[in-house]
Amino acid sequence: MKKYLKIISIFLLAFAFQNCSAQKVDPQIVNNLVGSDEFTFHAEKANPMNYDVINVVNSIPNAPQLRTFQISGNSYGIEIKKGVMEVTLPYFGRAFTSSYGSSDNSYRFTSKDYVVTKSQTKKGNWVYKIKPNDVRNVSDINIEIYKNGRALTSIRSNDRQPISYDGYISENEVPKENEKL
Repeated sequence: MKKYLKIISIFLLAFAFQNCSAQKVDPQIVNNLVGSDEFTFHAEKANPMNYDVINVVNSIPNAPQLRTFQISGNSYGIEIKKGVMEVTLPYFGRAFTSSYGSSDNSYRFTSKDYVVTKSQTKKGNWVYKIKPNDVRNVSDINIEIYKNGRALTSIRSNDRQPISYDGYISENEVPKENEKL
């Protein structure tokens, strides 16, 4: 009996730490960010839809068997401002057309001509559907923002398999002005 109590207490302790580490943001702050239509999505995990990529990565000796890839660094995400959207996200998957002479196979672009449709689900989550008109290979970007600030982004492309990203939203960083001495 003591053995079962120890096992149950270990699971409860692990569950408590997992909930404490989850990002909690006031729903009013999330509503303010969504209401202003200016925020930054920070990607933490990439979820490729191509099982060939997952199988190749999982075939590496001593590698953990995962379907999601942890993205390190704070530089990956989507920054939405009035009239400008900057996307910097890695891509894992199959491309249907080759980009000859280019070594950059990720999503890195700035769009100044895009259409945003915003709606709210029954559960209170916000859904952004973004269609960039001045980017050749991206057909649409969907961002679902949850009440606690977490977000799920998926990108559908004309020449690549779709991919999704898990992360969170925050306020846009204000650029620092150069200090004069």
